[in-house]
This record gives sequence, C-alpha cells and structure tokens, in this order.
Amino acid sequence: MPTVTANGIEIGYEIHGAGPPLVMLHGAASSSREDWAAQVPLFGKSFRLYLPDARGHASTRWDVRDGFSSAMLVADLEAFADALGLETFHLLGFSMGAVTGLTFATQHPERLRTLIAAGIASEQEPRTSVLRRLLDPDRRPPIGPLSEATLTRRHDPVQGPGAWRHLLAAIQADVEAQVPLEPRDLHRVDLPVMVAVGDRDPFVPVDQAWRLQRQLPDGRLFVAPDCPHELMVRRPALFNEACSGFYRSTAAAVHRRAVGRGTVDPPWPAEEGASA
Repeated sequence: MPTVTANGIEIGYEIHGAGPPLVMLHGAASSSREDWAAQVPLFGKSFRLYLPDARGHASTRWDVRDGFSSAMLVADLEAFADALGLETFHLLGFSMGAVTGLTFATQHPERLRTLIAAGIASEQEPRTSVLRRLLDPDRRPPIGPLSEATLTRRHDPVQGPGAWRHLLAAIQADVEAQVPLEPRDLHRVDLPVMVAVGDRDPFVPVDQAWRLQRQLPDGRLFVAPDCPHELMVRRPALFNEACSGFYRSTAAAVHRRAVGRGTVDPPWPAEEGASA
C-alpha cells in the first residue's frame, strides 16, 4: 500500500481505476478497503479512486493519545489532496468520513466537483448516545465490524497491540465535542450533494437527513429501504445504483463548475449497471 506525507503524517491509501479523481473516506474505527469494497469495481470504471485511511486507523499510523479531532481529519484531507496534486475532485464519505467531507465542503467548496455524504446529519442526537454505547472498549460484540477480533486484525499491525481501545475512546470524545454545522455553513456548499441514509439507521433518523439536504443549495436525498447505518455494505447494489444516477444527473452542473479550470469530467456511462 502506498503512503504520502500530508499534514505531518504518513497517510496510507489505495488507488484504483482511471478517470476523474474521486476520494472515498471511510467510517469511524473502520478502513477504506473494507468500507468501499463493494463500490470499487463499479466506480473504478469511471473514476480514479483514492481510498485513504484516517489517522489512527488501519494503515495510517498515529497515536490518537496525541490528539484526534474532526478538525484534524479535515486538515488531513486538504493536505492529502494537495500532496497528490488534486486541485478539484469528487468526494464520497461515510459516517465519520462524511462529517469530514461535509465540513471540508463548507470550507473549500471550490475544490469539490460533487459530494456524497452517507450516514450523517447535522444534529448531535441520537448519534452521540448511540456511539457512546457502541464504542465502549470493554463491551465488544462477539462478531462483526466492531468485535475485538476484527478491530485487532484491522488496526494492530500498524497501530500496535490494543491501540483500537484508545481509538474508540478518542472517536467518542471527538463526537461529543463536535459543534454542529449551522445553516449559514451549509449554504456555502454550492455544489451537487447527495445525502444518503438507511431508513433504519440508529444514528441518523431519516427526518434529520431530510433536513440536512434541505439546507444545501443543490442537495438531494437518497433513502435505502430496510437498511441500517452501513448502507453501502448492507445494500451495495442499491447504493451503487443511486450513486450512478447522481453522477449522471449532475454531469452538466459539474461541467459548468469545471469550465475554465481544465478539470472537465467525461460523462458518466449511460448504461453502467449497479451489480458490482
């Protein structure tokens, strides 16, 4: 896995495909390789995919006891794009990655061509309370993405034995300290945005996702039926189809934003399927 020096750390990332740049940000305590496994085969046909691991996660070494915050993740994203020469790019984020992406969009909307923000809202509850229960290091489920065995396999090789315990505590502390984005912040995101949510997401009720997209100048909402938080993992074909439709329907707006920058995208293939 390649690394790039950005914001004072070595960020591990994967590259797939060819085309306009699409940066894909994973969720808390996960990794890009795992979160986006079902999207890479399809999206890589039309995009050059960049899948970085967040600091303190998987391949990006960082001791979270030295600091961990959403502001650091936003700065990491900016530095990552700069280091790779990505003047403008598409951005897709899930959960923690979507918070990073949306915050970046409020600060640097001119650098984004589109944004897909999955599994977030701009309100703190019930997200904070649910995370408090799920991220207790001493109450791990026996199986699944947040089990002790999975967290050990995912993070220990680079972060060190048991580092995931500090990571869970750091994520929880950051979420509780986050200041929600205000409507005036969201109004600055003058680019095509799709907010995506599962209708059974315990972190993000559908009405909160609806309110978020209503505050975005060019927002739209996708709700995955019968689906929990990890909609791109649990309903990958449906999620891929929704993303493909979003990219096709926003091609003209992306073209207008790109004119004069030398970053005009080719059209999204009209007949791409969602089975990947």
